Amino acid sequence: MASCDITVRGAGIFGLSIAWAAVQCGARVQVMDPNGPASGSSGGIVGALAPHVPENWNAKKAFQFESLLMAQDFWTGVEAASGASSGYARHGRLQPIADDHALDLAHQRAGTAQELWQDHARWKVIPATDAPWEPHSPSGYLIYDTLSALVHPRRACDALVQALAANSVRIAAEAEDSGQTIWATGVTGLQDLSAQHSRNMGGGVKGQAALLQYDASGQPQLFADGLHIIPHCDRTVAIGSTSEREYTSPSDTDAQLDEVIARAKAALPALKDAPVIARWAGVRPRARSRAPMLGAWPGKAGHFIANGGFKIGFGMAPKVAEVMVDLLLDGRDNIPDGFRVEDNL
Repeated sequence: MASCDITVRGAGIFGLSIAWAAVQCGARVQVMDPNGPASGSSGGIVGALAPHVPENWNAKKAFQFESLLMAQDFWTGVEAASGASSGYARHGRLQPIADDHALDLAHQRAGTAQELWQDHARWKVIPATDAPWEPHSPSGYLIYDTLSALVHPRRACDALVQALAANSVRIAAEAEDSGQTIWATGVTGLQDLSAQHSRNMGGGVKGQAALLQYDASGQPQLFADGLHIIPHCDRTVAIGSTSEREYTSPSDTDAQLDEVIARAKAALPALKDAPVIARWAGVRPRARSRAPMLGAWPGKAGHFIANGGFKIGFGMAPKVAEVMVDLLLDGRDNIPDGFRVEDNL
C-alpha cells in the first residue's frame, strides 16, 4: 500500500481490533507483524470475557463494562465481513459460593450490580442444583452473572484477519511506516519502552492453559478455585490459567499445568474423564499500572501505544479500538485516567 492513514504494528487482539475499527471508519490501514497474526498471547485458548466484581467502581471497571456491552455488535460485524466464526457467545458465568460470609457478599454485589449495570446485565444468587455443568458449591448457592461472555481466541483473531482481508488489508511481515503508527507489540513493546525510559514500564507474565474434549457448548462459563472453565462452541472446554512472573521457557508447559487440570476436574466432576487434547503456554503483556496502556508515545511524534491487556485483552479490545481510532482520526481523547502511557512513567 503506497500511502496509509494508520500503520498498525502488532497483529494481536489489540492491533487487529484497532485496524478493523479504523477500516470501518474509512481509514486506509496497513498491519505489520514479523511473526504473523496472533503469534503471541492472543493465540491462546481460554477466551473468558468476564467482568470485574460490581463494587468499588472505577475507570478501569467502567471501561471494561462498556467494552463487554460492545462485544456482541463488534463480533457480529467481524463475522459478517469475514464469513468466519469468532466463537463469541454471551451465556453468562457461574461461580460457587464458599460460605456464609461469601454468600452475604454475593447478595450485596447483586444490589450494586443492579445500580451499576442497570438493565444491561444481572448478578444473581441462585440455588445450586447439582446439575452436571455446575461447580461444587459448599454453601449450596451459586453466583450467576449475565454479563460474562467468551470468544475462541484463535478463531476470533482469524476472523479479524479475514475481515481485514475482505477490505483489502493484509498482514505483512514488515513495511515502512505510513501515516500515524500504533505500536500494539505486546511484551516486546513493553520491554522496548522500559529500555527507552530506563524504568520498568511493564513486562510479561506467563500463563499455561489446557484444552479438554468435552461438549458443553451453550452452557455458562465457570469460575471456580481461581480457574476459568470455558465451554467453546467447537465442543472443547478450555481451562486456565497460571500466572508466572518467573519462568525459564515462555512456551513450555509443566507440572503447574497438571495442577490446573487436576483442580478443574475436582471443581467440576463432569470433566473427570475428559481427555486433554492440547496444552498451551504463552507470555501475556502486563503494563506496570495493570491497566491497558493507551495513547501517544512520549517524545515520538506521530506514534501511539496500545499495550498491556493482561488477562483482559479480548474483553477490552472493542473499547480500546474505539478509543484509539477516535484519537488518531478525530483527535478525540477519551482515554480514562490510569490508562495513559504517562501513568506508567
